[in-house]
Amino acid sequence: MQLGIVGLGRMGGNMRERLRAAGHEVIGFDQDPQVSDVASLAELAEKLEAPRAVWVMVPAGVTEATIDGLAEVLSAGDIVIDGGNSRFSDDGPRAERLDRQGIGYLDVGVSGGVWGRENGYALMVGGAQEHVDRLMPIFDSLKPAGEYGFVHAGPVGAGHYAKMVHNGIEYGLMHAYAEGYELLAKSELVTNVPGVFKSWREGTVVRSWLLDLLDRALDEDPELASLRGYAEDTGEGRWTVDEGVRLAVPLNVIAAALFARFASRQDDSPAMKAVAALRNQFGGHATHKN
Repeated sequence: MQLGIVGLGRMGGNMRERLRAAGHEVIGFDQDPQVSDVASLAELAEKLEAPRAVWVMVPAGVTEATIDGLAEVLSAGDIVIDGGNSRFSDDGPRAERLDRQGIGYLDVGVSGGVWGRENGYALMVGGAQEHVDRLMPIFDSLKPAGEYGFVHAGPVGAGHYAKMVHNGIEYGLMHAYAEGYELLAKSELVTNVPGVFKSWREGTVVRSWLLDLLDRALDEDPELASLRGYAEDTGEGRWTVDEGVRLAVPLNVIAAALFARFASRQDDSPAMKAVAALRNQFGGHATHKN
């Protein structure tokens, strides 16, 4: 199948390569000419055969402008897929604008970080069934092998909503590991903190991929001494807590993990060093060095 991708950063670039390895023809556009296959959105549209499908993987701040730019060069029958971390409430208005031109729209929550090219990406899709069916060869190639890793979560907005909740849960899981790390590091009894985490990777109820990544980070830097205890939040945790307030759902752990990230910007916290290390391991997010 043929697909256009706009945005060839850590995620988009790896998705292009995974799809090409699966036999798809992928044409990518990026502002960086070193990685781009074409020089403009107009050229991207020209090189794709109608009906076209274009997947957008750009930072949230430029998503709206990018989709508006695509609307100027695409035609009725084409589909735009937003796979970035957009707020779910933006999806409905976008879909309505594109629908007036006969252009379809899917929102896709994508999880997998910098490891997705090798391991596959978990995909949470929102939109009409007919559009989902048309893109299934792409989804099947991006997802991990086997029965898991893909869901048609509901209508437009459902994919980004599901990814928002996924990221909220991620906040809580990471912070639980981080607090455990801080307590072990301050204990007078435990002399091999990295070894404790390594021992948990098999046979325990707390084993997970995040635990594996924390173990990897501790192998590289046993005391996380090179990291500053500072962790950004990219919005999804805030949106999740906002929804908890709106729907009167108590999100005690997720809210506490979000507020802990705010606290990290005030003091150099050992727990937040662990969060920063995990974000770097699974997503290639930048760290602040001491």
